[in-house]
Amino acid sequence: MTATAARPAAKEGRARRRPGAWTLGLLALVLLLASVSVAITIGPARVSVPDVWAVVASRFGGGESGLTPLREGIVWELRLPRTVLAAVCGAGLAVCGVVMQSLLRNPLADPFVLGVSSGASTGAVAVVVLGLGGGALSISTGAFLGALVSFGLVLLLSHSLGGTTDRVVLSGVAGMQLFSALTSFVVMFAADAEQTRGILFWLLGSLSGATWTDVWACLAVLVVALVVCGARAVQLDAFAFGAESAAALGVSVARTRLILLSVTALLTAALVSAAGAIGFVGLVLPHAARALVGTLHGRLLPVAALSGAVFLVWVDTLARTVLAPQEIPVGVVTSLIGVPAFVLIMYRTRRPS
Repeated sequence: MTATAARPAAKEGRARRRPGAWTLGLLALVLLLASVSVAITIGPARVSVPDVWAVVASRFGGGESGLTPLREGIVWELRLPRTVLAAVCGAGLAVCGVVMQSLLRNPLADPFVLGVSSGASTGAVAVVVLGLGGGALSISTGAFLGALVSFGLVLLLSHSLGGTTDRVVLSGVAGMQLFSALTSFVVMFAADAEQTRGILFWLLGSLSGATWTDVWACLAVLVVALVVCGARAVQLDAFAFGAESAAALGVSVARTRLILLSVTALLTAALVSAAGAIGFVGLVLPHAARALVGTLHGRLLPVAALSGAVFLVWVDTLARTVLAPQEIPVGVVTSLIGVPAFVLIMYRTRRPS
């Protein structure tokens, strides 16, 4: 069989093996819209799904919603931005996980492996406890700046050590430990009891303070990241065979790695600055998406993003309602769900000895 004839046959074989990839993507999109609509109705103040859509329509020129100003405010100012931000964060963390696991060829890589989360935590703590910026910086801004500083340090360190995949991972681990230690030092010696409690809640992940400003900022970065990563889906496929094989296939390894790592770091920084450190989404969801649609990134990226969005919407709903009126940090719930899910995925995908 010639190479020309083999190529359509290979594509046909892949299509037979993964016939439901686009169907799953469409179902995930419908499920996401339904999840957001239903999740908003759950809470002390009762609203219905038609009420939610009526409020959304009224905000985009569709006439009056028919609800009282109080109930409309509950939907538009409190629940909707929080739920949409949960979806954006879930999608973004899952995309970062897909890219980093493929790029670094490490199934345990997640969005925080480059130390970005630890740097964001240090920046937030510096603003709250040390008063960095003299009151001109918000917690989110401090977290974002800390994340960028951390990523810059990791890139500088990995470049000085040779810039290989292993060096990048090791540099990320070193940066993560450094900034975690700095955060603990500042909290221990400079924070009072009230500040310590608030910082701890934020470090464990919280969407309680979500605003539309956070939503639009994170959504803009997510869209850019999806466009950049989607445009390089073929290069990501090539990295599955290793950096040397990718280079032999014509991929500019160093340039592609720098661009994709920078994009994922920027996206992680934006998400962490808005919602704190939410673990296991970027670790578990990529494996679940691969089990559904395979390893081709043209399919994997959108399915992982939609799956992560649906997952975090319901995790946040659970976190804010299961012990109401007290909230559980979102990161705690993702860890409680993520650990057994990760063990199950690893068990099902293990190689026979």
